[in-house]
Amino acid sequence: MDPLPEIRPGDRMDALLEALPGARRALFATYHVGGCQSCAYREDETLAEVCDRNEIAVDEAIATLLASHAHDRRMLIAPADLKKLRDDGREKILLVDTRTREEHEAVTIPGAQFMTQDLQQKLLATPPAARIVLFDHRGRDVLDHCAWFRGHGLEETCGLDGGIDAWAKEIDPSLPRYRLEMDS
Repeated sequence: MDPLPEIRPGDRMDALLEALPGARRALFATYHVGGCQSCAYREDETLAEVCDRNEIAVDEAIATLLASHAHDRRMLIAPADLKKLRDDGREKILLVDTRTREEHEAVTIPGAQFMTQDLQQKLLATPPAARIVLFDHRGRDVLDHCAWFRGHGLEETCGLDGGIDAWAKEIDPSLPRYRLEMDS
């Protein structure tokens, strides 16, 4: 597992959110910061400015963000590790694509199922005897999806670190890579 990133009070929120994909969720869950218009922050603000305005000790916020990031990392599986599990075949894996239908139809990891409301209800009603591996485009939203699934009793859920983009780069270069306008 990668070492924890270094966080400084002067780090801008946009850089922090890029380095720690779960930071927005951690700040909101712990301090009710960033979840609505009354407690929002700008991405060009520094962590110190956000903490000062919300009367949060910046060292405490950094510790919270690092602990949350370490927890999030445990919910991810590296593409190489997923490939080993799939190749080994001893553990049943349910691979679920959480991207848009258009993205799924354009390119997906072989064997993946597209996340529909019906599939979601089926999984919640009858949890599968399999590890659920969720993936998105670049691994930015998958942690929120994992947390939601785990919070609803599907504890054997993890997310593909880096999403289908990492899978295409590291495991299956035959899969077309793409870029979304939102990624710029």
